[in-house]
Amino acid sequence: MSSSFHDRLNIALVAVALVGLVAGLVLRVAVLPGLASAAWSAAVIPVLAALLVEIVRSLWRGEVGLDIVAALSMSAALFFGETLAAAVVALMYSGGTFLESFAEGRARREMSDLLSRVPRTATRHQNGALEEVPLDDIAPGDLLLIRQGDVAPVDGTVENGSAVLDQSALTGESMPARLMQGQDVMSGSTNAGEAFDLRASRRAADSTYAGIVRLVEAAQKSKAPMARLADRYSLVFLAVTVVLASGAWWFTGDPIRAVAVLVVATPCPLILAVPVALVAGLSRAAHFGVLIKGAKPLEALARIRTLVLDKTGTLTDGRPHIVSITAQAGWSEGDILFYAAALDQASKHPVAQAIVTAAQVRGMVLPVPEQVVEAPGEGVSGRVGGRDVRVGGADFVTAQTGAVDQGGWHGDAGAVRVALALDGRFAGSLVMADELRAGTAELLAGLRKQGMGRILLATGDRRDVAEVVTEGLDLDGIHADLGPDQKVALVLAERKTGPVMMVGDGVNDAPALAAADVGVAMGARGAAASAEAADVVLLVDRLDRLLPGLEIARRSRRIAVESVIAGIGLSAAGMVAAALGYLTPVQGALLQEVIDVAVILNALRALRIVPTKPVYPLSEPPAAGPALRLASD
Repeated sequence: MSSSFHDRLNIALVAVALVGLVAGLVLRVAVLPGLASAAWSAAVIPVLAALLVEIVRSLWRGEVGLDIVAALSMSAALFFGETLAAAVVALMYSGGTFLESFAEGRARREMSDLLSRVPRTATRHQNGALEEVPLDDIAPGDLLLIRQGDVAPVDGTVENGSAVLDQSALTGESMPARLMQGQDVMSGSTNAGEAFDLRASRRAADSTYAGIVRLVEAAQKSKAPMARLADRYSLVFLAVTVVLASGAWWFTGDPIRAVAVLVVATPCPLILAVPVALVAGLSRAAHFGVLIKGAKPLEALARIRTLVLDKTGTLTDGRPHIVSITAQAGWSEGDILFYAAALDQASKHPVAQAIVTAAQVRGMVLPVPEQVVEAPGEGVSGRVGGRDVRVGGADFVTAQTGAVDQGGWHGDAGAVRVALALDGRFAGSLVMADELRAGTAELLAGLRKQGMGRILLATGDRRDVAEVVTEGLDLDGIHADLGPDQKVALVLAERKTGPVMMVGDGVNDAPALAAADVGVAMGARGAAASAEAADVVLLVDRLDRLLPGLEIARRSRRIAVESVIAGIGLSAAGMVAAALGYLTPVQGALLQEVIDVAVILNALRALRIVPTKPVYPLSEPPAAGPALRLASD
């Protein structure tokens, strides 16, 4: 049955129980006890029937819960003539079920907001006109018009000018981001500025937002180990309840004592607090751009003490940035960037694309290169604006032109030098590097404060490159030259000493993410395989989101545990008081409902968790890396 049917049924049962209870009270005041008892019984029967159906379904699924206690208490109260107590229990049970449903709906708010924003159509440029098309008709390369207020339907790039995008629903960022021509637009972002053109880079089904929606839907269906543990403990609590009720009846000869014990145990905070607190934690984490795939990984995240980090695309940005530009006499740094970027438009190599993006961010209008020939992995040759241009490694440029590299550059480990020759003469070079993410040292310090005992680096790069990039970072070990199977072996070895979290972004990280207790993928532009294998996806390409994710997971679990302990303690005390004759069945039912409401309200505190403020700015560096200061400016 659908959730909407359950909601309507819960409302109907609450209404029936309330009307029956009030009608019975009116008849009691009118000194019509027989009719009052009939009204109360009539209010109980529909609730009890719905409860019995739910119990049968649960038993069919192999689940035994505390709903049985509610059925026993209502049945016993009716059988022994305590119809007022039975009516109160019926109202409190149906009201508690409705309150639990409402609380879970409130807790899922952030995730539901993500689902409700899914666009159905898009506006596409076609033959000089605009047409409204279904999302499935959009293909990579299509040019889409994104009007003010529209949600970007697919991943793509800003075609021209700039765009102002509200990404708060995806990343938690309160301030809109301004993206320049050529920069990436994440599907699901809302256009907060003027209309702009978006060049689609993926189909809708393959885009970031579609993946997020699938992950959210899976997360909403999950159940945590702690919730399963609660189910097992509910059997113990059920047995204790029945034994205590039977004992009170046996020793006193008063069956009303047994009824009072049963109603005070209906229902139990054990099955209310855990799902509400954990789902609230999932929703709160999503608000900060951390999509946890379900209650199970959230609970596992709360217990992590060892962190294994990939390097490229995780600890580092994963995209080459221009560190410096050197120009020979007669040329400016702007000339070197212009000609290199113009020719590199014809190449898909990551270094070439980084150079093109850097030029576009600078506002350069790049001409279309001609007579392009690419030597994969070495360089590109062609003509730009009537000039003969060669871009690539120094050896490639020298072999192509005979020009002698006068730079004699010997770079640091991890840096790449791109040489440029114009009309057969060496003109200059660009130094590229995949730099450490800003604030990484502060991030690691924050993780240490949250109890992370071991932090390790696992990379496929050479050790000298890894050591240079991570110099000064608080790491417990560097494991270099690792293949996918060796990363898995490292994770499994660390799991012997405690729960392990693995963070990565590439296809080669997917096996290790799956092997870890908690796998975390950089979902903004990481590989689809890593996002599928991971338990947690960072919706924004920012490693610092680990901090609020961990904090929310740990505090949500603590709130769930506190609620259970307090609720069970109060329920147990009430059961003992009822067994000793200090509580009547009606008083016990009212007391239990107060406990249930208090437990649910306490569990909802997870929605108000405010993580410690990140120790470095939240603004994302531009896709092309740090802005270049050119001599021609």
